[in-house]
Amino acid sequence: MAENKANAALVIMAAGIGSRYGGGIKQLEAVGPNGEIIMDYSIYDAVRAGFNKVIFIIRKDIEKDFLEIIGNRVAKFVDVEYAFQELDDIPEDYKEKRQGRTKPWGTGQAVLACRGLARAPFVVINADDYYGREAFQKVYDWLTGEHARSGALNVCMVSFLLGNTLSDNGSVTRGVCRVDRNRFLEDVEETYNIIKTKDGAGTRLEDGAIRPIPVDAPVSMNMWGLYPEFFDVLEEEFTAFLNQLAIDDKKREYLLPILIGQMVHEKKVAVEVLSTGDKWFGVTYKEDKESVRQALEKLIHAGVYPTPLY
Repeated sequence: MAENKANAALVIMAAGIGSRYGGGIKQLEAVGPNGEIIMDYSIYDAVRAGFNKVIFIIRKDIEKDFLEIIGNRVAKFVDVEYAFQELDDIPEDYKEKRQGRTKPWGTGQAVLACRGLARAPFVVINADDYYGREAFQKVYDWLTGEHARSGALNVCMVSFLLGNTLSDNGSVTRGVCRVDRNRFLEDVEETYNIIKTKDGAGTRLEDGAIRPIPVDAPVSMNMWGLYPEFFDVLEEEFTAFLNQLAIDDKKREYLLPILIGQMVHEKKVAVEVLSTGDKWFGVTYKEDKESVRQALEKLIHAGVYPTPLY
């Protein structure tokens, strides 16, 4: 593991229900040869890159399983803290809008839950996504670099090539990015029903037609580099979100990518895009588990990871 040069935290969003997975807690599924889960590999890569703290965002109802499967093990070699994303974690004035809702308020609220724990620069990732060594090193270097404290509200995002993020087992949703010549984000278009095609990739339209998308298009996989100052924005915008939410709207979510995209359009934030050629993979569908297991097996045989991992 790498010796830390500057404090930085890894924030893992692990409170998702994972309804498309077909039940169960997909973030805790074993995919490595010694029972490792995807989060193990993300934590290993992050600590090796220089991150010296892990903050898990979970739900209270999975806390016991989470501690047994990964939390207690990881705490033996890196500082670990927990934030809990809960339905009731909203300002008192908006409690009436919680009535009848069955799931938390989205990734924006999830990250806001760790305010007070993330006191240093931090990277936010999904629990069930594999990002690769290069991504974590690039984010750590960016977060701890002098350029990142230039006075403006700075954010970085890791982009992947679309073709490196597709599933063999169904369609996916990806944030397809438009990036300027200086590698700053101009726009993210949330694109649904993206599938592999004989020519590469495309999105299936409502009439059944396929609109091609270049396989080298940069896409966001919800890997963001942020500073603690961003919590002020998250809190302010969450209140604005709740103000606009209709009483009978029980599904709309406060989403981090949408918030950042809006701020880009309003020129309130500069998002530097860090590209990686690593292959992303994750367990979107239950059938993805075997392909993830095989991908990790290849990386182990190539010497990228030891076995056992720790």
